Amino acid sequence: MVAKGYPLYLLIKRASGRGDESQEPSSKRVKPLSRVTSLASLIPPVKAAPLKRIGQTLQRSISFRSDCRPEIMAPRPWAKQIAPAITKRRDSKLWSETFDLGLGHMLSSTEIKRQEAIFELSQGEQDLIEDLKLAKKAYRDPMLKLSIMTEHELNQIFGTLDSLIPLHEDLLSRLREARKLDGSTDHVGHILVDWLPCLETYNSYCSNQVAAKALLDHKKQDHRVHDFLQRCLESPFSRKLDLWSFLDIPRSRLVKYPLLLREILKHTPNDHPDRQHLHHAMNMIQSIVADINSQTGESECRYYKERLLYVESGQRDLLIDSSRILSCHGELKNNRGAKLHVFLFQDVLVVTRAVTQNEQLCYQLHRQPIPVRDLEWEDLQDGEMRLGGSIRGAFSNSERTKNFFRVAFRSGGQLQTHCFQASDAFNKQQWLNCIRQAKEAVNPQTAAQCSDCSADTSAECPQMDPTDLTLTPVKT
Repeated sequence: MVAKGYPLYLLIKRASGRGDESQEPSSKRVKPLSRVTSLASLIPPVKAAPLKRIGQTLQRSISFRSDCRPEIMAPRPWAKQIAPAITKRRDSKLWSETFDLGLGHMLSSTEIKRQEAIFELSQGEQDLIEDLKLAKKAYRDPMLKLSIMTEHELNQIFGTLDSLIPLHEDLLSRLREARKLDGSTDHVGHILVDWLPCLETYNSYCSNQVAAKALLDHKKQDHRVHDFLQRCLESPFSRKLDLWSFLDIPRSRLVKYPLLLREILKHTPNDHPDRQHLHHAMNMIQSIVADINSQTGESECRYYKERLLYVESGQRDLLIDSSRILSCHGELKNNRGAKLHVFLFQDVLVVTRAVTQNEQLCYQLHRQPIPVRDLEWEDLQDGEMRLGGSIRGAFSNSERTKNFFRVAFRSGGQLQTHCFQASDAFNKQQWLNCIRQAKEAVNPQTAAQCSDCSADTSAECPQMDPTDLTLTPVKT
């Protein structure tokens, strides 16, 4: 019997259980969590700057050119999709909010700022300890247990990270012991003077970072490593930070100590008994950071020198072997659009091509090394490149040459020239600044040669013979 007021087809659907929309499987596909990339060095970025300044090794994360990163892999059909998770965030805390004991009306604004700075030092130690333990517990231990990487590989990537945890736990314990019941702290200078020498442990950790980053980038090409790290990145505990961001946190903390001490000192009255100790601690940390910065730079210089491949024995140069400083390096394009990796050591410029040998990224020399003392450089204006003494300009937008500069070297009557294209104007200026500084270091009198030509590319450069150059526009 048909119920009154209900169409027959609706009753049939209800009877079969298909009339309830809640029982129907959804045909909509769940959108997977978007891939999130890291910074860094530290340190990057929408696109990692192709120029690496070694003078600021500890001021930013070590980053590598895009070629040494694995290509983004398409998700495999059998990989289980991870549902979007809420990202865990770390809330910042203030001293005045943490210790609400009615001291606000008793302390001056300067003293409150001093207490805030001391509390920031203490809270930063706690955050650092948590991150170091997380890197060990969530990344290193599982990868070792699951045999995703060997113990030797993990030791090389994580370096001496384990030794840093008790070091910072010690400082945090001392700072908490110095805190009074009302939450305020009278003196921290003597604690820092006694503790800061422990930071020499950072020498080995920071010096290992170049090799650690290279190995980690190489291992990401392994599907198991890539999947594991991607799952961690998409998990709430990571705060959308990749593994290298956690491994780089100690270095970031190290360079922050001078800023924290400066802030505490700024709000410490001149007649305060802690001021003398703070001055001593400031001098100590500046010296320690400078020493670690120097040793890290030398370690990076050695790392890249060991990965240079010489096609001909004549390409070997004593200036490379004796170099202890790598001023900058990065990827540049030549005037034909080919990618080159250029190294500016303290006394020599080396142009290479990145190649893979024995599953390791190496750099094969391209033409002869150029001694910095004999190097000539010229800034080239966008859209204008000289050819046979004339100016080639007015290119279409797609053909315009941008962000170019030229270096040259004359030896035995032969002129070796390179026209390099940087990724953007800022990077180009960085390269020119590094070259200028290198020239000033080896020969102050000739450091400015050809620099006048950068203002007007139509002017003949007295140090270069334009008829020896063959340039073609590069599409950018």
